[in-house]
Amino acid sequence: MELLKLNVKKRLPEDGVSVKELRRDNIIPAVMYGPGTSSVSLSLKKSDLEKLIKKGGIFKAVINVIFDGDEEKAKVVMIKEIQTQPLSRDILHIDLYEVNLENKIRVKIPVKITGHSIGVEMGGMLQIIRRELEVMCLPMNIPESVIIDVTDLNIGGSIHVNDISLPEEVEAVADVNFTIITVLISREEEEVEDEEGEGEEGVEGDAESESDVAEEQKKKESD
Repeated sequence: MELLKLNVKKRLPEDGVSVKELRRDNIIPAVMYGPGTSSVSLSLKKSDLEKLIKKGGIFKAVINVIFDGDEEKAKVVMIKEIQTQPLSRDILHIDLYEVNLENKIRVKIPVKITGHSIGVEMGGMLQIIRRELEVMCLPMNIPESVIIDVTDLNIGGSIHVNDISLPEEVEAVADVNFTIITVLISREEEEVEDEEGEGEEGVEGDAESESDVAEEQKKKESD
């Protein structure tokens, strides 16, 4: 995984600049924190952040934060949260979480499907229960996604978290063996089965009615 770069400046109370003034100048206020470290108020150029966002997978990116151009004091972080304005979606604030490249971290990665399921070809419906999977790994070993082949998945079949093959350096974080993907019977097939069941019951009912009529006719003739 590529180690990205982001230039930031420390933001001090004595600077006397409000967050509104920063945003007006296309500067994004930020805060950096992490285990065993005090939080630090920062600011960064909106254009620099937008360049990182365009690369995609921003919440899995490992970023080298450079303070005031001094690379010797750089810190490795990941983006924890990006706060945006609800309507305009303008970026208001960003949280940076300091990480150690030698320590494993928890991160969520997307689930991607490959192959054409046998069950779907037979009329079933593929249902993705979990679109993200939480894993633990070193920051530089974060996979882009979890790819699951559903080719052999038949109607009624499921793929659970324990069925997934992950790289050696990546482990799934799960207390239970939960379902990720399953193939359900389609509604049309359920309706057909219901109709067939109702039809069989109706035939039996008609046979009983004809028998009752015949019995009543015999009684009348004997009388």
